[in-house]
Amino acid sequence: MAQRFPRRVGRRLRRSGWFPGRQVDIAPWRGAVAGVEMHPAAVAFLAEFGGLTVGVRGLGWGRTAMQEPFELDPTLCVGEDDRFVEWGEFLGRPLFPLGELDHGRFLLGMAEDGAIYLVSDWLGLIEDGPADAALTALCQGTMARELRAGRRA
Repeated sequence: MAQRFPRRVGRRLRRSGWFPGRQVDIAPWRGAVAGVEMHPAAVAFLAEFGGLTVGVRGLGWGRTAMQEPFELDPTLCVGEDDRFVEWGEFLGRPLFPLGELDHGRFLLGMAEDGAIYLVSDWLGLIEDGPADAALTALCQGTMARELRAGRRA
């Protein structure tokens, strides 16, 4: 049977509290950011991975960037409503908040297709496609591909 995640990624997620079949209550996150409705991809992702804080052991480069800790809690994005609404409009599809990367230096959002984005004054695609691939990219230290810079002054 094929593994869902690469071995190191699976270990890192398990150290953070994830396990296959994990399900958490997503109700507290439904209205976390005004003007952004939780879409089915975010519901499924947060039910399984919400509430996790994924740390980094030691310092070191990942695949294309430094490995950074991230926390999957949409309430960490409260007050950033305009970023998610405006970047969602830019993408042409809703962008739901997931949490933060590097202790709040960047925010994380998810589109309806499961793609995960780095959200800041610029928008970066972590991984296009299923959420598992994006989560793997986050865990392995993959640099976001910049889609648009300079959204606001």
